[in-house]
Amino acid sequence: MVTQTGRDINGSNSKGPKPIIEIKDLVAKYGERTVLHKISTAVYPSEIRVVLGTSGCGKTTLLKNTIGLIKPFSGSVHIFGQKMGELDTPNTMAILKRIGILFQNGALLGSITAGQNVALPLKMHTTLSDDIIEEIVHLKLAQVDLPHAVNLFPGELSGGMRKRVAMARALALDPPLLFCDEPSAGLDPVTANGLDDLLLKIRETLGITIVVITHELFSIKKIADQIIFLDKGRLLYDGPLDQALRVEKGPLYDFFNRTEEDQLEQSQSAKPLFHVENAS
Repeated sequence: MVTQTGRDINGSNSKGPKPIIEIKDLVAKYGERTVLHKISTAVYPSEIRVVLGTSGCGKTTLLKNTIGLIKPFSGSVHIFGQKMGELDTPNTMAILKRIGILFQNGALLGSITAGQNVALPLKMHTTLSDDIIEEIVHLKLAQVDLPHAVNLFPGELSGGMRKRVAMARALALDPPLLFCDEPSAGLDPVTANGLDDLLLKIRETLGITIVVITHELFSIKKIADQIIFLDKGRLLYDGPLDQALRVEKGPLYDFFNRTEEDQLEQSQSAKPLFHVENAS
């Protein structure tokens, strides 16, 4: 299969870099209901790939299958060239340590400081000394333009600042792959624009690959290199953003030509990819 980018997702004729993520013929079901119908796509190094579609199209299910939260009914998912399996297998856990996740609501622990939140992955997954962890925490907060927030608690931060601290935590282990679930949700336009700028800066400085779920048209047009558009569980478009914007009719056209009221309604109905109890 060749996508709209002209890349062979099977890799047989590829002369460029190998994909970070390869999804082949993915079928997902909830009981007897098929949610995803033979999805095949590939995400390449240093791309910002945005996953689009109206509510209920299968975006969340696609991401959950990708990182192993849900086992595919059929088909396969490879990340870093390794096949994803059951969530608790050593191979899958090793892969997940190389993936950062920015949760929709930030999911910071409210009882500890911003710096302590960022330090959590380092304390859980490394044997680094406290002094080195402290240095890394300061570095990561500086990368998201919040070096002064290290001793502040989440309740003392604005919504945009909490998202930035959460991003610093997602980057703590220097992952080559970052998933962002509705990063602009709940933010005013100015703050959301600043977060988009931060994603672009992180990609430029770290060379990281970023996969984003979002409904926000301004963000999509600003950050996306490639997009995946799902419609009723089927892959309707997979390719460059600029080509998608030239489509003149159909569900993809309708998505990019929504009214502000439609955008607000879809944003409010967006369900988090991950639900974290009592995080903040």
